[in-house]
Amino acid sequence: MNTYAAPEIALLAVAVAVVAGVYVIAVADRMVEQVVAGDRVRVAAVLAAPARRVALLLSQSRTTTERPDGGGWALAPALLAGLAVFALALVPLGPGLVVADPDTGFVAFSAAIAFVMIAVFLHGWSPNSTLPLIGAYRYGAQALSFQIPFLLAMLATALPAESLSIVRIVEAQEPLWNVVRQPLGLPIYLIVGLAVSFWGPLNLPDGLDLAGGTSVEDAGVARLLWALARSTMLVAVAAMGAAGFLGGWYGPLLPGPVWVILKTLILLSVIVIAGHVFARVRIESFVIVSWVILIPLALLNIFVSGAFLL
Repeated sequence: MNTYAAPEIALLAVAVAVVAGVYVIAVADRMVEQVVAGDRVRVAAVLAAPARRVALLLSQSRTTTERPDGGGWALAPALLAGLAVFALALVPLGPGLVVADPDTGFVAFSAAIAFVMIAVFLHGWSPNSTLPLIGAYRYGAQALSFQIPFLLAMLATALPAESLSIVRIVEAQEPLWNVVRQPLGLPIYLIVGLAVSFWGPLNLPDGLDLAGGTSVEDAGVARLLWALARSTMLVAVAAMGAAGFLGGWYGPLLPGPVWVILKTLILLSVIVIAGHVFARVRIESFVIVSWVILIPLALLNIFVSGAFLL
């Protein structure tokens, strides 16, 4: 039976993970952007860029629209950030170092991902403006398409553990990581992770073709809070990917929490780089690919995992 660390220690670990993860994403995104553009990378400027961005947004005044839903507009980033923190709290940083380990942790994480659609739709609905509303409906179509392959990819990780507990899923990978048992699982999960966080090529609700989509009417603190919430969700997706597919805290020499951090950073790097290397896809193309390709591949992944166990 696991012995758990004090709740305040686990909560502090989650808080540090959120702050550090958001900062790392901002720095990595800026650095990759400069590398892809062929610009000279000035390390000091890149490291200071997030602070300058925050100061700029804090100095801006918030925009208003005609008859907006002010409460919903304010609630949307809080809901998205809350779902991300809830999902991150389910990720064990080491043996006994986890905020919550319910027997149905997989179900709880999946529910948090499903409710992201509500936060994004609320963010697009509340300004009472055309382009944000189009972005909200885009994410609705996007979410309905990625949730099934997401569930199937995550469900395959629960088969070796014979449990829906995230801690048990990690413990079942001590002899062999799921990324080896289920070679299709992690790529599917990362594609879905891009869609969940609407990042890079799958940033459809806030796409540039909509002048920013659900965020087009945001300015100042409102834009800052939405960006922070998106980055927090990206951290949660990467951390769960490290736990579900890369063995969580297992690894040689280094302490367990260090391995979780390193694996999370690797997945974050892959996602950030993908955001600059791959072009944004059309919503129609993503829906077709999800239903015609990702779902069959996710089912095949489950069959392969089941055959491996047998």
